[in-house]
Order: sequence, then structure tokens, then C-alpha cells
Amino acid sequence: MTALVLALRLPFLNQAIQGDDLYYLYGAEHAQIEPLHPTHTRYLFGGEMLDMRGNSHPPLNSWILGGLLAIFGDIKEVPFHLAYTLFSWIAAMAMLSLARRFTDHPLLATLLFCAVPAFVVNGNSLEADLPFLAFWMAAVALFFNAVDRESLSHLAGSAIASAFAALAAYQAIFLTPVLAVYLYRKRRDWKPGWIAALAAPAALAAYQFWERATLGAMPAAVLAGYMQTYHLNALAQKARGATALVVHLAWMISPLILLLLIPRGSRRLWVIAAIAAVAGATYDINPLFWASLALGVWVLGWCVQQAAHKSFPALWLTLFFAPAMAVFFAGSARYLLPVAAPLAIVVVNSLAVNNSRRSIVYTGVGLQLALSVGLAIVNYQHWEAYRQLAGTVASEAAGRRVWVNADGGERYYFEADGALALPRNAAVEPGDIVVSSALAGGVPAGVPLAALSNTEIRPALPLRLISLEGRSAYSFGSRGLLPFELSTVPIDDVRAEIAVAPELSYIVPEDPKAAAQILSGLSTDGWTEQQATVILKVPPGATTLSASFWLHPSAPARHVSLSVNGSVIVEKDLPRADSTYTISGLAPVGTASVAVTFAVDKTFSVPGDARHLGVDLTGIGFK
Repeated sequence: MTALVLALRLPFLNQAIQGDDLYYLYGAEHAQIEPLHPTHTRYLFGGEMLDMRGNSHPPLNSWILGGLLAIFGDIKEVPFHLAYTLFSWIAAMAMLSLARRFTDHPLLATLLFCAVPAFVVNGNSLEADLPFLAFWMAAVALFFNAVDRESLSHLAGSAIASAFAALAAYQAIFLTPVLAVYLYRKRRDWKPGWIAALAAPAALAAYQFWERATLGAMPAAVLAGYMQTYHLNALAQKARGATALVVHLAWMISPLILLLLIPRGSRRLWVIAAIAAVAGATYDINPLFWASLALGVWVLGWCVQQAAHKSFPALWLTLFFAPAMAVFFAGSARYLLPVAAPLAIVVVNSLAVNNSRRSIVYTGVGLQLALSVGLAIVNYQHWEAYRQLAGTVASEAAGRRVWVNADGGERYYFEADGALALPRNAAVEPGDIVVSSALAGGVPAGVPLAALSNTEIRPALPLRLISLEGRSAYSFGSRGLLPFELSTVPIDDVRAEIAVAPELSYIVPEDPKAAAQILSGLSTDGWTEQQATVILKVPPGATTLSASFWLHPSAPARHVSLSVNGSVIVEKDLPRADSTYTISGLAPVGTASVAVTFAVDKTFSVPGDARHLGVDLTGIGFK
């Protein structure tokens, strides 16, 4: 299991900061100031300043990250993710211990557990999911050992793990009914066991009263206020979340394996449904949702049936899943990680693995791992794109103030390079650069913006956890309800724009008034670099944009182009040097201002001048 965990984690150690990592890192940074209260800080979300005590998770994950931050002195992806690999290993080893207790095929059950998409994908984040899962699994495994052997040392370990799980996620309170039912069945008169079974709610209560006594408010009360403000408890939202959880349940175990459990007379229908789902996803008809929902409903009903026949793992799944459908509003796949273990055990116990079935089962495991790793690769490329883009924007900002108009991990690297998160009604001034994510939405900048660049994030693998089409409910089921998307659509479109109030519609570089409208690549003596970008006012009725320049005798440039807001409107080949040229084209207008880029194919340098020179631009703009 150690080898498998390392094989799943080591390729992704340099995973970029993603998702809600950002908010836990805010808590980790504040832990350097107030170690006992890492959530006693505020952060920007949706353009508003929020109290971190209202975060949907207690402070354990911020404490863990705060400890790593204190050790390494800065946020470093590789050592942080390497440290978090420990939680994946704890969860896998606890699963192996549980599987040995409940099944004759413990290795197969553990493989199914490790192949769950949320375990593979979310195990590469710095969010609370894997620390919570690790302590949850350790608490269950130690408690069962303690009850069977009447071991107080194992019981103490279970109580400690339960308390840590509670400080990682509020849903740890669902541990109590799971542990209590097992204790009632095995050793109902063992009083220390009943005390230990209450460790999770006791830890949560202690945390709430500690915060109330020291900071004046219970975090649960702050969270409840935010949930009411943002209507997260609305019936429609809860219904969507519950539906998404059922859909995700269908994909925790490979459908190829689940097919072996469906009564023989119904299998043909499921094969047809699976083929229709794949074909529908390809042609955007998309019965993938309906097939997944039907399979998820069958799995849930089948587990309830197994629980009625006194299968404790099936009862464990039911005891978690039933309240989860009522409590969780987002319907994220990672919310079901605590039922991955019992589901894998129930499936293995029902398969009756023999020589004829073994190849099908292990093929299913391989296909599930391939799907999960494919989703992890797409997720890696998604967040890596923001890391690279932040560096590009920072290098091109040329000292200008940069605002990032997004929430979550997509803004981490921009803030690390000096950008400011954009609040509602921010004082954005002309010349400021605003970076916005189409996926995140953001808030209005409040000023006219001219486009500088657009970066489309589109991984090549035809899998999507999230996208601009919004059909996947993997992270949040607010729009679509698919377990994931089979698609090559863009994940995001990130725009870099500049706040403008330009006065000039035609720029002569030597004009002092032109300096405020020169964004990059153009010196006041007229020399361009390989690209020169200016911002221009669009005069009424103007349609033709032109650029005049002189090509130096030593200049190697032989091809030039003129672009408006990133789209080329005219290109020209230059027959010879030591000549003057003018190029012009029809500009797409309809806005008050445009960003215009003049580009050459080659540059040169002269002694004593470190610049990479293109041409001597004498004027550019609308005439």
C-alpha cells in the first residue's frame, strides 16, 4: 500500500495551490500571529470581507499548514504536498486494517478504496479532506480493535483520532453513530467504549465554547449566519446537493465491477445505458447523468438491503450517507470519502471473486485508476495554468498596480506576486491592470477596461472536473449534475485588462501626453521591442487604424502586424530596409477604448543599448 500511495502522490508533489487551499493558507499565516486562533482573521470572498470563523471547517488544517509554514519559512508546494502524503498513507493503512476484519480479500478492497476518484484527485490538495479522512479512518480502525480486544490503549488512540477528525471537519459527528452501533453489537456494556464514541462531538463542543469564551462568538454561529446570507440551506440547493451525492456514489467503484453485482436479468439494460451514456456525452445529448443517477440509486438501495441483512459496513455507509444528504449543500464528490471504505468492503464481499471474475474485477480496478489519474492530471494542468499566468502578468505589469478578480486558488499566485484581491467598489484607477477569471465570475471593476490578453485553459485530455460549461458537479453542483465531464471544452478563460480613461486616439511616441497610454514595448524615442502595446481612445465614427514607422538599415524585421484587443487586423511583409512604411486596417470598434499591439518578427541590438529593437515607430492610432 505504501508503494501505491507513493505512486499516486509523488508525480503531483509540485501541484499548484488550488481550490480552497488559499483560505486554509490564510489561516496558516495568521497562526504565526495567533497560534491558538488561526481562524481569527478575515479574507475577501465574493468582493466582501468575511470572518474566517465562519469557514465550513474547524481550524485543524490551518494548524497543520501553519506548522509547515513555521518549519519551511514560506509556502512551498513540494514539501507541503510531501507532508500531506502522510495522510493518504494513514487512510490507506487504516483501510487495510478494516478490510482484514471484514473481508477475505483485504488487498482488493484497499485497491478499490485507493482508486476512488476523490481519493486520487483531492489527495493532491492542501484542503482538509485527506487529513479528515486519515483521522476518521484511524478512529474507526482503532475503535474496532479496541472493542474486539477490550484494549484501552487502542480506545484512547481512537478517541484522540476522533477529536482530530472533528477539528478537521464538522461531519466528524457522524462518527458517533457508526462507532456506537458497532459497540452496541459487540460489547454494549463496555462503558469506556461509550465515552470514546462521543469524542468527536465532545471535541467540537469544546472548540465552540473555547472560541466563544476567548473571541466572543461560536464559529458554528458565524457559519450559520453566512449560510443564511448566501441561501446555502435553501431547499432547492439541498435537493441538488443530495442528487449530486447519489450521482457520485455511482462512480466511487468502477461501473464495470458494479455490473457484476446487478441481477443477471438486468445487466443487459445497464450495458445499454452505459453505452448510451458515453455516446450521449460525446454528442452532448448527455444521458450520462441519468445513467449515473440510476446506478447511484441502485447502489444506495442495494447497500440499504445489505445493511438489513446485518452487514455492518453497509450499515456504516447508510449511517453516514443519510445525514450527508440532508446536511451538505454542495454535493461535492469529496464529501463521500468517509464511505469509500465500507462501500469497497461491501462490494468485495458480494463479488464472490473467483477465477472467472478475477480478470474482470482487476480490469475494473485498472480502469478506475486510469480515470482517477486522468482527472488528477487535468486538475494539475488547470491550476498550473494560473501559476504560469501569474508570473507572466507580474513580469509585464511594469510597476502597475494589479487587481485579481477571482476567489480561491486561482488568485493565490497573483497575490504572491503582489496583486490585490478585488473588493466590491474598489478604487481602480486608470492604468491599473485587472485579471479576471470567467470561471470564478468575480465582481464588477467599476471602471472601463480595455483588453490586454486572453488566456484559455484547455487541457488536452477529454476529462473535466469543472469547466465554463458548468455541467460537472464534482466540486459543486450549483449548475450541472454530472460526476465529471467527458469533454474538451475550456476550463477557464482568464482576461488581463487595463483600466482606462485615454485622451489620445493617435499616439506620437515623443509626445509627453502619450506616456500614460503606452503599456509596454515602446520607448519615448519611438523604438519598439518585438511587441509594443498602447491604449487608445476610439473617436466617434473611426474605423481605420494605422501605424507608421521607419525600418532601420540594420533591422532584420521583415514582417509586421497590427492587433486590436488581441486580434490581428492587418499584417504586412516588408520588402527592404531603410524605408518608411504605413500599415492600416479596419478596427473592430464599439467600445470607448482599445488596446493596440504592433509586432515585428525579428529584433536587433546596437552597441551601448540593451534593448531588443524592432522598428522606429513614428505614430500609431486612429487618424
